[in-house]
Amino acid sequence: MSAAAWAPVSLAVVSAGVGHQRPTRRLADWVAEAVCRSLAAGGARAEVEAVELRRLVADLAQHSVQGRVSLDLREAIAAVVVADGLVVATPVLAASPSKVLDSFLAVLGHGVLSGMPVLLALNSSSDRRPPDLAQVMRRRLTDVHAQPVPTIVIAGPTDWQATAHSDAPRLRACIDQAAAELAAAMRAHRR
Repeated sequence: MSAAAWAPVSLAVVSAGVGHQRPTRRLADWVAEAVCRSLAAGGARAEVEAVELRRLVADLAQHSVQGRVSLDLREAIAAVVVADGLVVATPVLAASPSKVLDSFLAVLGHGVLSGMPVLLALNSSSDRRPPDLAQVMRRRLTDVHAQPVPTIVIAGPTDWQATAHSDAPRLRACIDQAAAELAAAMRAHRR
């Protein structure tokens, strides 16, 4: 077996939530844990790098106005660029992701995420999901040449109520499915 087979895979987890209650970050953590379990079941160990965009809001604004890239923003970009796979968790309001996520993707630019397997997790403010929500979000990732996995995790208010009282089986099943898809895509991307 080659040394590369024993090397850990790198998973970057980008959380675009900016509020203090941070359900988007909680969703990102659940997804990352599921991806790590799926990778471990396949014999791989994951190193996880969390990138919280709420901490980079001022840096992203400075970049858009002055074109300067701060050290913190540079480190966040590096964590994403070197990853074998990416989890992107964002709150969604009116069928649109967090503006801070759009700013971060703009900083990354076209081609930086070429071929990168990505799992998209959406924290929706409504249980009514517009039919084109998944397409809008998938398009945002394909615009930067990333490769989103087929299953998109969408958590709404009902899911958060269920997690407070039970195991939220629908959400957990969706997370596990998407995590298995990302783990498989990461292994394929690594080869």
